[in-house]
Formats: sequence, C-alpha cells, structure tokens
Amino acid sequence: MATDKNQDKTNMSEQKLINFMGQRKIAMVASTILIIASIVGILIKGLNFGIDFTGGTIIELAYDKPANVDKIRQNLQANGFDQAVVQNFGSAEDVLIRIAPREGVNSSKISNQILGILKSNNDDKIDLRRVEFVGPQVGDELTEDGFLAVIYALIGILIYVALRFEFRFSVGAVAALIHDVTITVGVFAWTQAQFDLTVLAAILAVIGYSLNDTIVVFDRVRENFRIERQGTPVDVTNLAVNQMLARTIMTSFTTLVVLIALFIFGGEIIHNFAMALIVGIVVGTYSSTYIASAIALALGVSKEDLMKPAKEGASRDEQEEELTRLFLEEEAQREAKQAPQKKK
Repeated sequence: MATDKNQDKTNMSEQKLINFMGQRKIAMVASTILIIASIVGILIKGLNFGIDFTGGTIIELAYDKPANVDKIRQNLQANGFDQAVVQNFGSAEDVLIRIAPREGVNSSKISNQILGILKSNNDDKIDLRRVEFVGPQVGDELTEDGFLAVIYALIGILIYVALRFEFRFSVGAVAALIHDVTITVGVFAWTQAQFDLTVLAAILAVIGYSLNDTIVVFDRVRENFRIERQGTPVDVTNLAVNQMLARTIMTSFTTLVVLIALFIFGGEIIHNFAMALIVGIVVGTYSSTYIASAIALALGVSKEDLMKPAKEGASRDEQEEELTRLFLEEEAQREAKQAPQKKK
C-alpha cells in the first residue's frame, strides 16, 4: 500500500503543469490596465445607445413580396438615417424600422420621409401599417432596469457561491464577473458600436458563461484540496486549472466558432450581439483561469476553508490529524474497491 501511495505521489509530481498561478501577478496588472482603459473609455466617449434606450420612432411597413432588409438599410443610411434599425417583423414581407429621435421633427414627418426614400428606390408596393413614437422616458426606464438586472445577478451570484464554497471564493467570482462586464462594455465605448437591448442580453449571457467556467474550476480546486495532501494552495489551484484546461479550451473554441460565424454571416441585427459575446467569452475564459482563483488565493483561502470541520472545537493541528485520518480511510476504501479489478 505504501509503495502504491509513493508511486501516486511520484506520478503527481511528474505531471507537466503550466504554471498559470505563477503568472497571476502579471495577469492582475494586465487586467487592471484593461479595466482602467475601459472606465476611461466609458467616461470620455460614452456608449452609443440604440433606440431601445434613447427612444425614437417605430415604423412598420408591409411589402407585397419578401423585402430586402440589407437594401432598405443601405438606402436609409445613404439618406442620412445612419442609425436606423431595420429588421423583418413576423414575416419576410413585413419590416420594422426604428429611427432615433431628431430635434424638431415629429414622428409623422419622419415616417413620410422614410416612406418617400424607400418608394423612390424601390418599385415594390409598400403599405404603411403603423407609426409609433417611443419617448425617452421608456429609454430611461430600460437603462435603469438593465443596470439593476446586472446588479441583481451579481448579488445572487455572490450569495450562491458563498453558500456553495466559501465567501472568499464568492468575492473572487464576482470580481471576475465585474472584470468581464467592464471590459466588454469598454470595448463598446471605444468602438462606439451601438449598445442596445440585444447587447445587454449578451452581457447577461456572458455573466452566466463566465460563472459556469469559474464554478467548474472552484469545484476542482475543492476536490484537489481533499485529494492532494501535499502542496500549497497555489499548487493545488494551479493543478485544478491545468486539469480543466482541455475542457475550457474546447468549450470556448467551439462556442467562438459559432459566434464568429454569426458575427460574419448573421446580419446587421445580431452583429453587435455576437460581438459582445465574442469579447465576453474571450475575457471570461481568461478571468476564470487567472482572476477568480487568484483573488481567492490573495484573500488567503486554504484547505480548511473548503472542508467542513472534522471536529467541533478542535485545534488546527487536531483538525489536520482528523482530516488526514479521513483521507487515509477514503484511500483505503478506494484501494479495496480497485483490488478485485486488479486481480482480474
């Protein structure tokens, strides 16, 4: 039995690991620079809010045959409606156009301008079905509700991770999510890509994706703390990140392939949605590897923090002895189960 254990330890020590945690200070500096750059971009350039947030005019048109959405969008852009949002609505013949508000121009005048532009560039019969003005008050409510949705999501995650693991892990997880959201929003500020409800939905999706990656790594860290009797918390965390590396790469790669295809071929409507997800998943994969665990380590998380006390009121040494005893019992049970298989 002793020989087997020594062999197991030798095998663990011989594993070729990438020293992710050894580079965590460099990663923290890089992340700090990116976050500062993102905040500066948001403060200086601001976000290019879409009509979902700013309000404007909604025009519904009906064509007598399937409408060419791209051509409609190009015609409007060529006539000064650069931020017009054009999409099919219900069927290929129905089109919904959203126009940002213009000072001194009411909705009926804008709808007449749009109809005139489209009829002058298109021989198809076009029927105007609906013109509706969405006031800035609705946009303000959406902005507030969207911001609150992100805050509530982060608070829920903080509580969930604290209950499942340990408070310092929840701090690491939430800090990583704030890191992901800030950098993603910063990219939209610097590029001035339109920020609408689809982008907000993408950011909420990024929070879920990044958290899932982080939880998987935390689960492996907790498991390794129970299995590995040697090594510092940094070593154990580094081992967990390496063990999850293949899964993380494959999951992120396959997701990115789909998103890049959507970004290139998905059309104008989901272009920014795909862009937000691409940025968020790249940053989220990086943060679940370097940021979440590194912050938990910086806060001093240890093996005892992830395991229930073996004895109530016992000293640290007594706890360690009890944990070792439990570990040896688990090892003996595992070897007993494997013994019949070895004989075969």
